[in-house]
Amino acid sequence: MERIFGKPLITQKAIEKRIRELGAKITADYEGKDLLMICLLKGAYTFFADLVRNIQLPVMVDFMMVSSYGERSASSGSISIIQELSSSIEGKDVLLVEDIIDSGLTLEYIYETLQAKRPNSLKLCVLLDKAERRKHEVPMEYIGFTVPNKFIIGYGLDYQDKYRNLPYIAILDKSD
Repeated sequence: MERIFGKPLITQKAIEKRIRELGAKITADYEGKDLLMICLLKGAYTFFADLVRNIQLPVMVDFMMVSSYGERSASSGSISIIQELSSSIEGKDVLLVEDIIDSGLTLEYIYETLQAKRPNSLKLCVLLDKAERRKHEVPMEYIGFTVPNKFIIGYGLDYQDKYRNLPYIAILDKSD
C-alpha cells in the first residue's frame, strides 16, 4: 500500500472502546422501541457494522448512499443521493449513522430529507466530529470523537476510494 498517512490519530483499541460505549447508550435509549438504523454509505459501513453488533436490541437496518466529495479531498458543496432507502421510515424510530461531520452540509441535507418522510423520531450518530469546520448545525445525539480540521482516512473513510480498510483513523499526509 502506498504510504500517504502518518501514525494513527485514533487507535483501533480506542475506536472499539468508544463503540462499545455508544452501543450501550443507544441500547438504553431505545429500549422498548423499534429501532431502524440507517447507514450512510460508503464511509460509515465499518462503523455501522461494529456499532450494530454492540447494540443489544433487535434492530432493522437500511442504507443510503450520498456523495459530496467525488474524487476531491474537500466537499464539492453539491450533494446527490445515489441510493435511496429500500423501505418507508414513516412512524419509525430512526438512527442515522454517519462516519464524519465537518461543514454539516451533507448531514443537514440528509436530515431534512429524512424528516420529510415523517419518522416517529430521527437522531444522528457520527463517529467523527470535525467541529472546527461546522457551517451548518445539525442535532447530533451520539458522537464518537472530535477530530482536528485535517483530512481523515481509515476505518471506512477514504481518499480517492482507498484506505477504507485501515483498522485505525489517520490524518492524510501526502508528504510522508
